[in-house]
Amino acid sequence: MNQSSSKETYHHGDLYKALLDGATTMLAQEGVEALSLRKIAQTVGVSRTAAYHHFEDKHALLCAIATNGFKQWRTIADDILNGTFDSTAEQYRAFVFSYLDFAISNPHLYNLMFGHTIWQTKRANEQLKTAAYPTFNQQVDMVEYWQTQNLLSNEHSALRMSQVVWGTLHGIAKLTIDGIYIDQSSITQMCECAIDMMIKQHST
Repeated sequence: MNQSSSKETYHHGDLYKALLDGATTMLAQEGVEALSLRKIAQTVGVSRTAAYHHFEDKHALLCAIATNGFKQWRTIADDILNGTFDSTAEQYRAFVFSYLDFAISNPHLYNLMFGHTIWQTKRANEQLKTAAYPTFNQQVDMVEYWQTQNLLSNEHSALRMSQVVWGTLHGIAKLTIDGIYIDQSSITQMCECAIDMMIKQHST
């Protein structure tokens, strides 16, 4: 299919999705450095100009990919929050392991969502902020719920507890993604230890 005929087959929304899907796949396979609007347009089969109609530059494309990442994680967290578990401890355990599974299964996406490429430069656009901030607020709400269920300590605010929970999980995720720990049993044991420390510390 040549470039012009391919371009004609796309509706506005379809092309946006095709570009975003193509970019997300390329990110997963090759990392942030390999991404460019020119390469994505070529992969999808449209002109670079058509790609720039949807994304002003590479940064806008990265923000869109990260936005989708936050939406994916929030859907997973929603399922945990609204799911049926034998206990709140099992729900919390599902949250911990789901977070690590999401991070480790999508290392380049995770680094983009939480790394310096976007946040250190303070260039997160409104689209990304609209997805990222409510995701963290959702986590605060979950921690507050676990506090009301006497699973986690009430000695600190839900915000502070959520930051500590997130910091702990983020640390384990990064140690794994960066190759410091590669043995699955060690990763599992670290998660179990983190869960036990937070729950048992409250019960003592």
